[in-house]
Amino acid sequence: MSPTALIADDEPLLAEDLRRRLAVLWPELGIVAICHDGPAALARLEADKPEIAFLDIRMPGLSGLEVAARLDYPCQVVFVTAYDQYAVEAFEKAAIDYVLKPADEARLAKTIGRLRRAIRAPSGSERSRLAEALEKVSLRGTAQPAPLKWIRASVGDAVRLVPVAEVRYFQAADKYTAVMTAAGELLIRTPIKELAEQLDAESFWQVHRGTIVNARYVSAARHDESGRVLLSLRDRPETLTVSRAYAHLFRQM
Repeated sequence: MSPTALIADDEPLLAEDLRRRLAVLWPELGIVAICHDGPAALARLEADKPEIAFLDIRMPGLSGLEVAARLDYPCQVVFVTAYDQYAVEAFEKAAIDYVLKPADEARLAKTIGRLRRAIRAPSGSERSRLAEALEKVSLRGTAQPAPLKWIRASVGDAVRLVPVAEVRYFQAADKYTAVMTAAGELLIRTPIKELAEQLDAESFWQVHRGTIVNARYVSAARHDESGRVLLSLRDRPETLTVSRAYAHLFRQM
């Protein structure tokens, strides 16, 4: 029988991109489902029991780590992550593979090679290795993850990668977050509160409940007639207003 797999990623375009790459590199692999949240992924895994699960680490409802911890049958787990951080070391030591998003074909081909070998010669210890890896991640869960380096924004049917260092500021916009660069504006679904936890705090300063600015691009800070602090940015024409709660950041400017 041909091997089967499930893909779980809360970003539909990236999930579809991984499916397409797998179809080229491993055409005999059958994809039983593509899910976009943790509970749906766990339900399909329990129902279909595919040999392989590609699990995004950050998903609504249940994380990929939580889904993996609840699996009750032998399954080759490949964690899909946007962050090359502390967890990756534990995964590799426990012989569990990982793929950084967006999937790189050379790296994905290496992963497929490992999966083929594991499926051909199962050792019976997959569950113990998985449990060991998850325990290591849990024990090290207080470690500070590496700051976010790339922003993935959907533009039509494509995914555009933007280096975080090139972002001038982030602005909350209804259900989205606007990513403002020198070239223009992109929209992402990540809430501004979640972004604040992933950005390098030394460079990205929260200046309002809905605004995070890249301090490297602040050219001037001034007070208006009412005493509010206003920021001017290089490469952007608009002025940003600093709320009183964050005005102390610019007292020396």
